[in-house]
Amino acid sequence: MISVRGITLGADRFVTMAGPCSVETEAQVMATAHHVRRCGARILRGGAFKPRSSPHSFQGLGLAGLRLLAAARRETGLAIVTEVMSELDVPLVAEYADILQVGSRNMENYSLLEAVARSGRPVLLKRGLVATFADFLQSAQIILANGNPHVILCERGIRTFETALRNTFDAAGIVLLKRVSHLPVIADPSHAAGHREIVPALARIAVAAGADGILVEVHPNPDKAWSDGEQSLDFPAFEAMMASLDPYLALRPFADQKSPHAQWSEVAG
Repeated sequence: MISVRGITLGADRFVTMAGPCSVETEAQVMATAHHVRRCGARILRGGAFKPRSSPHSFQGLGLAGLRLLAAARRETGLAIVTEVMSELDVPLVAEYADILQVGSRNMENYSLLEAVARSGRPVLLKRGLVATFADFLQSAQIILANGNPHVILCERGIRTFETALRNTFDAAGIVLLKRVSHLPVIADPSHAAGHREIVPALARIAVAAGADGILVEVHPNPDKAWSDGEQSLDFPAFEAMMASLDPYLALRPFADQKSPHAQWSEVAG
């Protein structure tokens, strides 16, 4: 079990991490943070440094983005998860973030893995685009071997011959990782789908497969998002998705499972 600002991953509580792909403006971040919190999310995600395939795409606000995330945390109480792309940036990102994310493109960047391990922050490790489970767990082991036991595994879809979706969501992988590893396992239905209409269904599949949480992209106006708008949920869609998870959470094997809405109400008083 991993505890972050009073939030426990890997226990009997399902944790939702939600927010924009990229931090864009103060208004965007604050509006999103308040909305996802009201809907039951416990952790705000948002990219300050963005690893984009095209050099012409938005690359993130950097330090300014980190400061906006920190401001959102102060205002809402949400913990922060954000990606770090270089071992040189680890101290800076660790100063602002509660959880350091290592993206799929960097799953085998061993210098980065060692650096995030030494930061002492919990690490959210995403499965690589073509990584086997053995590859994935070996990367996690590097973090563990460097003295950091706080690793969260993230299934976000892998690259196969299929092109209809952005990636192929490996729901069976969630089941396997839960059986062979002691680490918390979450799912990223946004990057698996690539299309916002499919994200809620994949989120429900993740719950049914036993994931400890999900990582979802949410934006006030996805059609005008600076990155990944096509797979980002708007506010009404996110609220509807969160409500749709409740019947699936009720089927989980632990009897005291509560919906994300109820969980947050307890914490907020």
